[in-house]
Amino acid sequence: MVYTVLLCEESPCCVNKAAGSSSQTPEASSGSVSRQQQSNTGSIERPLLKTNRRKKTEEDPPNTGGADSRKVSMMQLPLVVTAQVDVVLLLVSLLSLWTRLSRLSYPNAVVFDEVYYGQFVSLYMKRVFFIDDSGPPLGHMILALGAYLGGFDGNFVWNRIGAEYPSSLSVWSLRLLPALCGALCVPLVYLLTLELKFSHLSALGASLLLLLENSLIVQSRFMLLESVLIFFVLLAFFSYLRFHNAPDSWFRYCWLFISGASCAAAVGVKYMGVFSYLLLLGVASLHTWQLIGDRTVSHLSVCVQCVCRVVCLLVVPVLLYVFWFYIHLTLLHRSGPHDQLMSSAFQASLEGGLSRITHGQPLEVAYGSQVTLRSSASQPVPCWLHSHKANYPIRYETGRGSSHQQQVTCYPFKDVNNWWIIKDPGRQELVVSSPPRPVRHGDVIQLVHGMTSRFLNSHDVAAPMSPHSQEVSGYIDFNVSMAAQNLWRVDIFNREAESESWKTILSEVRLVHVNTSAVLKLSGVSLPDWGFRQLEVVADKLFKGHSSSLGWTVEEHRYGTSQEQKEREAELHSPTHIDVDRKISFWAKFLELQWKMLTVKQEDSEHKYSSSPLEWITMETNIAYWLHSSTNAQIHLIGNPVSWGMANFSLLAYQLLAAVYLLRRRRGFKDLPDGVWGQFVCLGCVCVGGWLVNFLPFLLMEKTLFLYHYLPALCYLHLLSPALLEHTHTHLLSRATHRRALCVCVSAVLLSVFLSYRTFCPLTYGSPELSANQLQGLKWRDSWDILYRRR
Repeated sequence: MVYTVLLCEESPCCVNKAAGSSSQTPEASSGSVSRQQQSNTGSIERPLLKTNRRKKTEEDPPNTGGADSRKVSMMQLPLVVTAQVDVVLLLVSLLSLWTRLSRLSYPNAVVFDEVYYGQFVSLYMKRVFFIDDSGPPLGHMILALGAYLGGFDGNFVWNRIGAEYPSSLSVWSLRLLPALCGALCVPLVYLLTLELKFSHLSALGASLLLLLENSLIVQSRFMLLESVLIFFVLLAFFSYLRFHNAPDSWFRYCWLFISGASCAAAVGVKYMGVFSYLLLLGVASLHTWQLIGDRTVSHLSVCVQCVCRVVCLLVVPVLLYVFWFYIHLTLLHRSGPHDQLMSSAFQASLEGGLSRITHGQPLEVAYGSQVTLRSSASQPVPCWLHSHKANYPIRYETGRGSSHQQQVTCYPFKDVNNWWIIKDPGRQELVVSSPPRPVRHGDVIQLVHGMTSRFLNSHDVAAPMSPHSQEVSGYIDFNVSMAAQNLWRVDIFNREAESESWKTILSEVRLVHVNTSAVLKLSGVSLPDWGFRQLEVVADKLFKGHSSSLGWTVEEHRYGTSQEQKEREAELHSPTHIDVDRKISFWAKFLELQWKMLTVKQEDSEHKYSSSPLEWITMETNIAYWLHSSTNAQIHLIGNPVSWGMANFSLLAYQLLAAVYLLRRRRGFKDLPDGVWGQFVCLGCVCVGGWLVNFLPFLLMEKTLFLYHYLPALCYLHLLSPALLEHTHTHLLSRATHRRALCVCVSAVLLSVFLSYRTFCPLTYGSPELSANQLQGLKWRDSWDILYRRR
C-alpha cells in the first residue's frame, strides 16, 4: 500500500502589488510537477491554480524587468513536497525492529559464541594484535564499534558461557549492531522481491517468513556475525538488481557502487561471503554479455558500461577489502597473544613483545655479530637454532650409528643457548671490528655456538630421525678420521641485489654447507627423550627451489665485544636495548597476515552441538545457546519448523518445475512468454543459486560446523517460496476455484508459521520460563537437545 502526500502552499507574494514580472505563471510552475503527481492531487490543486490565474490577471502591474520583480516571481512558486510511503514496508520494518531489539540486554550473561567474539572485542579495545583464522577483520570491528559506543574498556574475562556481565558493561550496546543488521534484513528481502519483479504481496510474504524465523531472531540478538553477513549479502543483491532494473542514467551507478561495497563488506565479515559474491559476479557477467550483444546500444556506451561494472564490482571490492585490513592493522599496534604466528619483522613492528628486544639492534649482520636464528618453517610455534651440552647417542634405537657429537636442534623457547656468533673463517676474532665488516650474499662463514664454542658442522652421516638427510652437529674433535666441515655459504633468497648485505629480521637466508652443498633445514620431527623432545635440524641435499623449511631469519642481534669465553657468556646473558624504531610496510604486513589467515588453521575439535550439512536441511539438530543457572529459562538456536519445511518444499518444487519447463521448451513448447521465463530464470539464479553456493561448499569442508552456518542459505529459500507461489497462482492455475484453494492453503500455512513462531518464542527470547513438561512438549524431534530441571 502506497500513500502519496502532496503539500502545496501559496506564497503571500502571489498577490503582491510590486512591479509586474515576466516570470512564469503558476500554471507554468505547476508544469514541473509530474503527471503522476498532478493526478494524485486531483481536484484539490486545480481550484488553487485557477485562483492564482485570476489574481495574476487582475492585480499584476506591467513588467519592469527589474531584479526585485525576479525575486518576487521566484517566491510565487508553490512549495510542493511529494512523499510516497509504503505502509506495508514501514510496518514490517517496525515489527522487525521490535522482534530483534526488544529486551536486547536479556540475558545479562555470555551467550554461546559471545565467549569467542568477545575476546577479540576486548583486544580491539586494548589495541592488542590478534589473528582470527575464521575470517577477515570487518565483522570483529563492527562488534568492537558497538562496544566502543557503549564505553566498554575491554576489561572483562571471556572465559565461559553463562558468565554474568558486570553492571558497568552496556550489554545493549554490545549486541546493538548485529541486532540492527538482523532487523534490516526483513525490509531488504521485501525490496529485493520487488526488484525480482514480483508483486507486493509476494514481497510481504517473504518479509514475513524472515520476520517470524526463530533461528534468525536468535542469531541477530547476540554479539554474533551471521546477521551482519546476511545483511550485506542481501544489500549487495538488492543494490545490483536496482541498478539493473533502473532506467539508463548516471545516478543508477550509485547502486552499482553500493553493490560492490556491500560485496566487500560481506567478504570482510566472513569468508562465507565469497560464495554469494561469486554468484553476484556470475549474474552480472550474464547481464554484461547480453549488453554486449545488444546492437541498439552504441559501442561507446557498451565500453563505458563494461568499465563501470568492472570498477564497481571488481576494483572497489578489492580496494575496500584491503582497506578493512588497513584499519585493523592501524588499530592493533600492540604486541599480543598471537605474535608468535607472525614473522620476526612483523612482531618487531608491534609495540612491546619482540620489539622491546629488537629495537636498537644493528641492521646489518657483521663478522663477530651475536645472533639468534629463527626458522621460517616453525609455524605456528616458532623455534630457534639451538645447541646444548649433550651429544647424539653412539647408536640410535634402530641400530644406526651417529657421530656422537654435540646435538644441534630447533628449540621453541627463548634461551641463552639459542645464541650463535658469525665468524670469519680467515680470522680468529669473535668480536666485531671497527668499522664493522658486513656479511653479504655469497660470503662463506662459520657459526660458533655462543655458550659452548662449538662450530656448526655437518658431514656425511645420516640424521637421527631423517636418515635421507645429513646430521647437523656442534663439532667435537675426537681425534678420529672425521675432520671438521664447518663452512657455510650465505644465500639471501629475498635479496634485491647480488651484493646485498645480510639484514636483521628483513633477510631470509639459506645456509648452504660448502663441502656437501646441503642446506640447513628444519625437518619438523621431534627427537626422542635423549634429544629432550626438541625439533630435529638436518642438512638436506634434495632441496628444490625456495621452501620455508630452508629459510632462517636473524631475530635478535648485537655486535659482540667480548673475546674471552667467560666474558662472552656474561654478555649473552645480559642483552642491551636501545629505543630505535623500525617498521615494515603496510603491504608486507597485509600480505603476511592474509597468508597466515588462509594457511594457519587452529585444531578443530568435536563439539557437543556440531552437526553435518545434511542435518541442517531437516533441522535434525539444535544448539543450546544459554541456560539460566537456577531456572528453566533457556535460549536455543531452533528454526521455525513450518517455514523451514516450506523452504525445503519450495526448493524441490522449483527444481521440478524448471526441469519440466526446460524439457518442454526443448521440444518446442513455450509455456511462458519470454518476459515471464526470464523472470523465472532470474528467480532461480538468485534464490536457488544462492542456496547452492552457500550450502554445497560445506559438504567439502573438514571443520567443525554448526546449524548457524546454514542461515545464509536459508534466507534465499525464504525469498523463493512466496515468489514461486505467485508464479503458480498466475501462470499455472487457470481456474478461479484452484486459485481460491491455493489462497486458502497459503493463508493456513502463514497462520501455521505464526503459531509455530509463538510456540518457540520462550526458547527464542529466554522468557517466559517454562516448566519441565512444557519444555518436553517443545521437543518436536527426538534429536533435539532441550534441557530442563524437574522441581
